[in-house]
Amino acid sequence: MNEFFLSLLLMSALSSGGPLPFWMTTNQFGLMPESSGALAFARMGTEYDPSKTVQWRWGASLAANYGIAVGERSRTTAIIPDELYASLKWKVFSVDLGMRRFDLDYYGAGTMTLGSMSTTGGHIIWSGNARTLPGYTVNLDPVVLPFTGGRVKLSGSYGDYKTMDNRYMKGALIHSTRIGLDIKITERLDFHGMLDHYAIWGGKSEKIAMPVTFGNYCRVVMGKGASSEGTLNDQLNVIGDQGGGELFRFNWRGNGWTISAQHDIPYNDGSGMGFQNFPDGVNTIWFGFDNKDKWVTDILYEYQYTMFQSGTRHDRPTTDEEKAHLDPSDEYHYNRHIMGGGDNYFHNGEYKSGWTYYGRTIGNPLFVPVGTHAGTWTGRDTILGVENNRVKAHHFSIAGKLFRKAPYKFMLTYSHNYGTYSKPYKGESQWNKDWGTVKETPLNQVSGAFVGEIPGLLEHFTLTYGLYADRGQLLPDIFGASIGVRYTL
Repeated sequence: MNEFFLSLLLMSALSSGGPLPFWMTTNQFGLMPESSGALAFARMGTEYDPSKTVQWRWGASLAANYGIAVGERSRTTAIIPDELYASLKWKVFSVDLGMRRFDLDYYGAGTMTLGSMSTTGGHIIWSGNARTLPGYTVNLDPVVLPFTGGRVKLSGSYGDYKTMDNRYMKGALIHSTRIGLDIKITERLDFHGMLDHYAIWGGKSEKIAMPVTFGNYCRVVMGKGASSEGTLNDQLNVIGDQGGGELFRFNWRGNGWTISAQHDIPYNDGSGMGFQNFPDGVNTIWFGFDNKDKWVTDILYEYQYTMFQSGTRHDRPTTDEEKAHLDPSDEYHYNRHIMGGGDNYFHNGEYKSGWTYYGRTIGNPLFVPVGTHAGTWTGRDTILGVENNRVKAHHFSIAGKLFRKAPYKFMLTYSHNYGTYSKPYKGESQWNKDWGTVKETPLNQVSGAFVGEIPGLLEHFTLTYGLYADRGQLLPDIFGASIGVRYTL
């Protein structure tokens, strides 16, 4: 039968001043208040029934938060629909209709309620940092490819979603395609790869509009440029704002433990897809025991490097020798040789809100939205992209169970933040200069969190708590704490 679940959470969140600390609000699906306040969250639904040939499930969750608005003394309240979905599954195929969270990886201590140990949730494009999107997703579970002896499996998803926030291109749509490949190399070693592509298209701003037509949709899905009716930028490149990630992961299973090594690469154009942006990416190493009732069950380290972005030049003038092989009527390519640098992750010149939703970055949360450093950011305003996508960062996380009973997670992130090529936070820009000829100056930042749960105080009730701190040059120096109670049926 379909197993029913119900969870209710009441939590207070306090800050020593101004906004809440970074890890108190990051990767919380956009549900937390922006400053000191409270959160109420209810979630219910059913799981699939594997005994049935055709399976179904449903889920719904709703949040309400209350806080003091950043930069003013007025109080704010928000009612946030988090999930509302129905799913149908038959064999390896399933469909999710409505608003449903994307699945994340690298949970510690055998529980999902403390969140992922990774900065990105194991996925640089969908990190769980922003609110859920309404739409549909068609999923293909891993299926064995013929003539591979059961060692190679293909998986994927295909979906379309609608933005509902106050963004620059209002009413924009999002298309998503995922293709995954799993290879069983030995009995202990396996490989997982994934191409994760997204496209923002449609919508209207004060200056331009993109009609939602079948022709434009086909161009989005196929990654083609716009027709002659589209903007010049979309004709020269691809229609809309398109980007994604390329993930490569190796897992080794020992006796009672597993270790995973992963490289997750962002891309915003063809140069990134062709690995011209190497060594950019999020590099993750995770070690976990099968027994989740230990003092230490999981250890994770990540190193982020997104400085290169395919180089410091997008194009250069063509040489006379190159012009001899080009069409003079194509003025754009006749006069410039495209080098592909300056990928500018999660940005777009026409879809200026970029890869954000309701004020928060959908992907890598270290790519903070515009207004973060100045302290002017608020999710109630229209966000014009991210202000920091050139990052070097070390992230360490450890999880386990205190006294082998109470789950906890500790995270510490040390980052060097450089802003963007065109708008560095400090000092001289590297843009349009030979790589390595400029000594760039970052804003250094440390953010930490210790969160946990104490179960079994009363039947069905769990006490939750958290301690948080930020110190550095990017964010205010603040401390924070949270305490709450969760009822689970």
